[in-house]
Amino acid sequence: MNKLKIALPKGSLQESTLTLFEHAGFQVYAGARSYYLATDDPEVEGVLLRAQEIPRYVEMGAFDVGISGMDWITENRVKVVEVCDLVYSKQGFRPVKIVLAVPEGSGIRKVSDLEDKLIATELVNLTKDYLKKNRVDARVEFSYGATEIKAGKLVDAIVEITETGSTLFSHNLKIIDTIMESAPKLIANKKAWQDKWKREKIENIALLLKGALEAEGKVGIKMNVRVKNLDNILKILPAMKNPTVSPLTDKSWVAVETIIDRKTAKTLIPQLKKLGAQGIVEYPLNKVI
Repeated sequence: MNKLKIALPKGSLQESTLTLFEHAGFQVYAGARSYYLATDDPEVEGVLLRAQEIPRYVEMGAFDVGISGMDWITENRVKVVEVCDLVYSKQGFRPVKIVLAVPEGSGIRKVSDLEDKLIATELVNLTKDYLKKNRVDARVEFSYGATEIKAGKLVDAIVEITETGSTLFSHNLKIIDTIMESAPKLIANKKAWQDKWKREKIENIALLLKGALEAEGKVGIKMNVRVKNLDNILKILPAMKNPTVSPLTDKSWVAVETIIDRKTAKTLIPQLKKLGAQGIVEYPLNKVI
């Protein structure tokens, strides 16, 4: 049997990644003390790895496909196939930011002020490329963790990944520049991408994952509407394309169904009721393709 080897990120993205796969239709089981993943698809075998390492191992061919952030793809300077963007994070569905931060009381206000200064970061290559682009000569050292506490004490500045900025602010740091935004990507080994079976399998997984992400923040809504009220209902009813309108046995009524943003449902449903809609049902979505 053909097998597709996949690497998924452990750590901060682990829970949200496994949930995304579940919504896409895959059951993925991760043991509490195991890095190996079991799935309900006999053609897929997986491993949990740090997102920092996944691009390199995908490029090497240890895995056919993996998920890692654009920041780590850039940092590892790998040559892989970027199959699709998957915009999600630990706390939501938005990119994270790679930022340059300094202590609040620092005299460093812009990147040019870093000349001859010392910067700590996990993203050494990315930071060096950024400094080179800005024609700044500064030293960059690898940080093994707890990077925030080093700024102002051990180093002059840090380059760090942040989602909300709250951790930086809690350490009295200020952001002076955003180097890039980064979201997870589904990436593939070049040789695996040339294999017909593997490529089709990867493309199918990408389709389902993107469909699951598209469904996040959306709900389906359906209702019964008198024909005489239909135009007024359609005027306030958002839709991804056009609402589906279907005749009912009673010719004076139709069924209306569409997809809306979840956050609008609480204000839209009372409006629909006021305009005469009946039997209003809101239901969750797993995938929108």
